[in-house]
Amino acid sequence: MVSAASPKTKEFPLNTQAITLERDRTTPLRLFWLASLSIFLILAGSLSASARESFADLADKVSPAVVNITTSTTVPGRTGPQGIVPPGSPFEDFFREFQDRGGQGDRPRRSSALGSGFVISEDGYVVTNNHVIEGADEILVEFFEGFELPAEIIGTDPNTDIALLKVESEEPLGFVSFGDSDTARVGDWVMAMGNPLGQGFSVSAGIVSARNRALSGTYDDYIQTDAAINRGNSGGPLFNMDGDVIGVNTAILSPNGGSIGIGFSMASNVVTRVVDQLKEFGETRRGWLGVRIQDVTDDVADALGLASAKGALVSDVPEGPAMEAGMEAGDVIVSFDGVEVEDTRSLVRQVGNTAVGKSVRVVVNRDGETKTLLVTLGRREEAEAVPAAQRLDGDETPSSKDVLGLTLSPLNAEIREQLELPDSAKGLAVMDVDQSSEAFEKGMRAGDVITEAGQAQVLAFGDLEDRIDEAREAGRKSILLLVRRGGDPRFVALSIENND
Repeated sequence: MVSAASPKTKEFPLNTQAITLERDRTTPLRLFWLASLSIFLILAGSLSASARESFADLADKVSPAVVNITTSTTVPGRTGPQGIVPPGSPFEDFFREFQDRGGQGDRPRRSSALGSGFVISEDGYVVTNNHVIEGADEILVEFFEGFELPAEIIGTDPNTDIALLKVESEEPLGFVSFGDSDTARVGDWVMAMGNPLGQGFSVSAGIVSARNRALSGTYDDYIQTDAAINRGNSGGPLFNMDGDVIGVNTAILSPNGGSIGIGFSMASNVVTRVVDQLKEFGETRRGWLGVRIQDVTDDVADALGLASAKGALVSDVPEGPAMEAGMEAGDVIVSFDGVEVEDTRSLVRQVGNTAVGKSVRVVVNRDGETKTLLVTLGRREEAEAVPAAQRLDGDETPSSKDVLGLTLSPLNAEIREQLELPDSAKGLAVMDVDQSSEAFEKGMRAGDVITEAGQAQVLAFGDLEDRIDEAREAGRKSILLLVRRGGDPRFVALSIENND
């Protein structure tokens, strides 16, 4: 016996299943919203797909400005089959054995390398990486249209790995412009172009994975991208969707030398300043403050009585602009030229981007009070001299004492000779460090010399003990030591709680 269907429902056979629709007053409204949602999702998917559909128009627009770079160098003897096959090629071993049989191993030879670049002006200025052209005898630039032009080096900057080249052409060249890398957002589409593994004029696309990455350089500001970047892409451009260059492809993170989706492009806002200086001077001219600095950690902030662990702690002031302005070791730079200093990296970049000869106001925290100094910046130098300290009178027989996990001894002629210190060195020598102590954990080792404690000079045990007592009376949990190793100074904050 078959039961009659309920008057409120109606069954529609569909294979072995049935679809039941409720016949009530809400059905038309539900159907309307379902239909609207379906249309919306279809349109959204269509728009999204069209946005990702093709980079062809962008590639057509910028291709004439992207170049392949081939460099040639004379090397003394064979170091491998570079220039014949790309590194990592399955034919690499074959050509190496072939060269060995041919007796070419000891002869000077021409070695070639490949890279990428891009034209930034119609009169032929070309940007690439410094490591692409470093040490090259000849540089040849190949254009998308198929012609080649020799290039000369205008200037290089190893600090940012940027080089500026120049080619001469009878006709105006296609070029691209720099964009504002600070406007790039994580998740934005980007396109990389270059000469990966010698394939030439290859396009890859991805997104901005991260910003403000630092690798190893002082002025690093990299855009991280998952757009495929491989060997040979170095020096090529990273474009935003408007066709502006927001980065110069420089490095990859990879266990095997190939792309795993972690590539780095030097941000255009760094590159443009470098390029402008290379074009004008043939070299970079960065501002120089003349201090050695380190980050303010939580324990250093506590030792100095600072409200927060921000700023740059001055560990040494050699002869230079900062010394002339009255800056002292132990000062914490909290503001430079009206901009708050977060850490040492931000300060170094800001100083380097400031014009040489400019007078800037530098606000420092000294002994719990702020002080404003007017510093006229010099030009950054490769080496900074450490000012000589005054020589201690007398060469008393060394004695040792254990303080804060350190076995200390006042400096004398014998210890100075043992540690290869100049006669002018003064302070307390670290003869041994308890490996279970906080001092050992923070990197202090035998041979270090403590020259200051609590921002006051120490010459004997009593000086250090007095500074520790003063810090305790002030309610501080740690004391700040100025420690020198091989002439290089740094501050170390050690806990003084439960230490006698």
